[in-house]
Amino acid sequence: MRSAVLRLVEHNAFSNFVTFVVVVNAVTLGLETWPAAVDRVGGLLYLLDRLALGIFVVEIGLKFFAHRMSFFRSGWNVFDFIIVAIALLPTAGPLSVLRALRILRALRLLSVVPQMRAVVGALLGAVPGMGAIVAVLLLVFYIAAVMATKLFAATHPDWFGSVPSSMYTLFQIMTLESWSMGIVRPVMDVHPWSWIFFVPFIIVTSFAVLNLFIALIVDSMQSMHKFEDKEEADEKERIAHGEREALMDEIRALRAELESLRIAVANK
Repeated sequence: MRSAVLRLVEHNAFSNFVTFVVVVNAVTLGLETWPAAVDRVGGLLYLLDRLALGIFVVEIGLKFFAHRMSFFRSGWNVFDFIIVAIALLPTAGPLSVLRALRILRALRLLSVVPQMRAVVGALLGAVPGMGAIVAVLLLVFYIAAVMATKLFAATHPDWFGSVPSSMYTLFQIMTLESWSMGIVRPVMDVHPWSWIFFVPFIIVTSFAVLNLFIALIVDSMQSMHKFEDKEEADEKERIAHGEREALMDEIRALRAELESLRIAVANK
């Protein structure tokens, strides 16, 4: 029974069906925020939501039955279990705010779609290397915030009145959100030379340090692809080696039978 259930939950058709249910459930949860849709087909949306939740519970139950306690050895299985468990929490009374968390079920696409799993894996693989980049970025931000506070606090206290407010303003500048007309040009009206401060800051943060994050993630994805390719090649080699060994065993058995037949003929 367990082997049959294991083949079922690992079959591509089963994964495709779960993916379809996740997508449909995400659409229905989005329609529940549209008053016109709720007025017209609110009962159907509720029924589809309950049906999707039931399917997810059955899926988790089947996987747990097939894998037993090894189910929790997979991080993706634990992720799916938590998402479904959150959906099972009561949403009435003071916990009604938890209804909004139902949309977290859409995150299950990360576990059922292999390409998305690869992207998430690359991001997680890049986390250890991000520490140094984050430290450099924080150091640049702190130094720039202290300088900006000393330079512009007197004339623009709302933006640069303290180190925290300066860091927030500089973060907005780094994202290039209304940085020119909204912040830098008003400052330049009072301090015409201030572009000497802002332009290098943008170059260092937006065009240099942040691109290091992208480079790190791309490198992590490439390393993951190389690892997967190596595992696939090793698996093919193991299969080929097993087939060669099986063929050699058959040849040895055939030789033994021929030798037995030759001896039997010679004895006659």
